[in-house]
Amino acid sequence: MAELSNFRGKAAAMDRANVDTDQIIPKQFLKRIEKTGFGQFLFYDWRYNADGSLNKEFELNRPENAGAEILIANENFGCGSSREHAPWALSDYGFKVVIAPSFADIFYQNCLKNGIVPVSLADEEVGYLLSKAKSELYFLTVNLEEEKIHDQAGFEASFTIHPYWKKLLLHGWDEIEITLQYEDKILAYEK
Repeated sequence: MAELSNFRGKAAAMDRANVDTDQIIPKQFLKRIEKTGFGQFLFYDWRYNADGSLNKEFELNRPENAGAEILIANENFGCGSSREHAPWALSDYGFKVVIAPSFADIFYQNCLKNGIVPVSLADEEVGYLLSKAKSELYFLTVNLEEEKIHDQAGFEASFTIHPYWKKLLLHGWDEIEITLQYEDKILAYEK
């Protein structure tokens, strides 16, 4: 995973509540075991028309949202089944941060385990961010070290991440890499 400490990126608004994991990555695309290759199927039923053409009305298909790395959504994002493929698809598409008023618990943990920063903010703060991202080309800075988010217009908000997950995200580590830091001790114990 990539280190993520002080990150500035383009934000895209998806003003939808209760976006479930089957909308994030539909079940028919869960046939892979690698963490890559899922981005092309992200929000498939919304991104594409029945004939396979791009749905130009879908938020992420709008030209101004191309290359967005921060997704701003509404409450209860990631509800539904506990599929880890959902953060895999978001990450493979290019998202590094997802901001919402609330997340489904398992989805939140799956984001952390897969290098995506889930940021919970108050409804009114998310409302502000959604309105800005819907109306203009919008960039946000996420400072994971300080647990703050801000824009160029003076907006600033604080969020919290458990210190364990914060450390992993800051260093770009997953739980296997944490374990491997004790490889010498593990090998000594095995001997």
